[in-house]
Amino acid sequence: MEPRFNMFGNEFAMKVSKRFAGLSTVLHQSSLPQSTQELVSLRASQINGCAFCIDMHTKEAAAAGETSVRLNLVAAWREATVFTEAERAALALAEEGTRLADAHEGVSDETWAQVRKHYDDDQIAALVFLVGLINAANRMNVIVRNPAGSYEPGMLAAMKD
Repeated sequence: MEPRFNMFGNEFAMKVSKRFAGLSTVLHQSSLPQSTQELVSLRASQINGCAFCIDMHTKEAAAAGETSVRLNLVAAWREATVFTEAERAALALAEEGTRLADAHEGVSDETWAQVRKHYDDDQIAALVFLVGLINAANRMNVIVRNPAGSYEPGMLAAMKD
């Protein structure tokens, strides 16, 4: 597949992308577990059909030690036994926060209560920003048809330099 527009080859797009990547650095430095961040990003990317981000977050998670079993089961996390209750709350928030147009109430009170039960205020802030950030990234990549398959772990971090 050919991209419609090369975001990495445009000076203005790269200027914005570096700042966008800087936001992810702040999130990575939060107390929200890195594995949870990758699982949330992967699930939102699956829902949005963003092949580039699915490729990136699968590879980043694997490089950080995530198992293939858990990565393969993210799409069916409700039926899987390999996720903690906290991870399940984060995945529910990711799904409901990604599918805002599918539910009149957006994120349900039940999901929010589970998130509050398992995460402190800083981690909740990180989760909310993460869901927003990954959805924005998904939309940009899908719009320009950014192809998947060539991402190497650490490429996003290198972009910030």
